[in-house]
Amino acid sequence: MANSVIQLQDVRRYFLVGDYIVKALDGVSVDIKRGEFTSIMGPSGSGKSTMMNLIGCLDTPTSGLINIDSENTAGLNETELAYIRNQKVGFVFQQFNLLGKMTALENVITPLLYAGMGVKERKQQAMQALERVGLSDRMHHRPNELSGGQKQRVAIARALVNNPAILLADEPTGALDSKTGNQIMELFEELNSEGRTVVFVTHDRELGMRCLRQIRIRDGKLEE
Repeated sequence: MANSVIQLQDVRRYFLVGDYIVKALDGVSVDIKRGEFTSIMGPSGSGKSTMMNLIGCLDTPTSGLINIDSENTAGLNETELAYIRNQKVGFVFQQFNLLGKMTALENVITPLLYAGMGVKERKQQAMQALERVGLSDRMHHRPNELSGGQKQRVAIARALVNNPAILLADEPTGALDSKTGNQIMELFEELNSEGRTVVFVTHDRELGMRCLRQIRIRDGKLEE
């Protein structure tokens, strides 16, 4: 579909553990439109993280078709998958995944190093991303000089810096207190209101219900 940014068609992801086949995803079909704010919800072990890894091209399916921003990922080599991860998907993780010896600005510049962009342009784009998340006064601070909420804002700025088609957030408030988590959720809501596609992976039902659409998964299958 022309307006779809994520399509999964009868996707299966099986793992062999000893003599036992684990069906982490078992025939899942999902269509997410451009600009939607979607949560993927389910208990631990439900398959939501597997689904996130497949959408983010961090893993490949056992069978089925996956389209990311009109690109069929089947048969792509690692270099081509890395390009999709760098250009089409912005990742935000629970534990921030920032580089400790780099400043906030340097952390945000990192994805641009692979984009063939000039030094001055990289710096300008990274500064704009940090300004967007309200951290223009913390650009030269290292992660150990930032609060948890500020670290997550740096991570969101890094995810935004390439202007990706999809923002993929994996339990992004899980390491934060409830007040800070709420502020981060409000930031995602603002980014979505600007037209960005946000996929929010969470086991927190209250946060998941704040997304405009909910996808529930259990035992590798969609519940609805």
